[in-house]
Amino acid sequence: MTQTANRTDQAGPGHPELVGVSGSMITSTAAKALAVLRVSMGFVFLWAFLDKTFGLHYATPSAKAWIHGGSPTKGFLAAVEVGPFQSMFHSIAGSWWANGLFMLGLLAIGVVLIAGVAMRTAAVSGVLLLALMWFAEFPLAQHTSAGAPAGSSNPFADYHFIYAIQLHRQAATDKVTACSRVSARLHSQAPVARSRWPPVLRPRSAGSRSGLPNAKPRPPSRPGCGASRSCSFGSQRC
Repeated sequence: MTQTANRTDQAGPGHPELVGVSGSMITSTAAKALAVLRVSMGFVFLWAFLDKTFGLHYATPSAKAWIHGGSPTKGFLAAVEVGPFQSMFHSIAGSWWANGLFMLGLLAIGVVLIAGVAMRTAAVSGVLLLALMWFAEFPLAQHTSAGAPAGSSNPFADYHFIYAIQLHRQAATDKVTACSRVSARLHSQAPVARSRWPPVLRPRSAGSRSGLPNAKPRPPSRPGCGASRSCSFGSQRC
């Protein structure tokens, strides 16, 4: 009889439409919806990188593209007029390291989310990037430092907050990925231990003192020898 371990990466026999995700079971339709949402979130970050790098005439014109000498951060950070970190954002606006880290973050987060690997790293990096952008826009403020209306539409549930929640959710369901499916498939094909039931009991050997099957009988001790010393039948010494 074959003994198999309990696994959560396989569908139950009574519910073949269920898929194991992080120790819980969800429907295959929900798993596909999460995968579509993950890829869509990745494309948000990847598209921002592509548009700012090549100037695809959407948010960034070709003349201000990164490859043409434009700065991905100068226009945004230099225009910050709200929040407690205005001076800090003004000081780093357009610097080479700020541009590089910002663009690298957009590219890495987008690619990782679309590929479905290292989801926790992507989630932490994405939430950090969104938090910095949230402080730059600071939707809690009603007026700018000059006294003009800030134009915030929602002080709490803005798109930075919604994206951060979605990244956290994707990190919690990081097993709904192609690499995780391959890992689960390899795990399901691993050999399992086989045992025979009922066990076959062998008779004890004559003179066996250990009680184990096929145990060899121990030679009798020579009188006068200590329990911690062994005797040799071919000599007179203990």
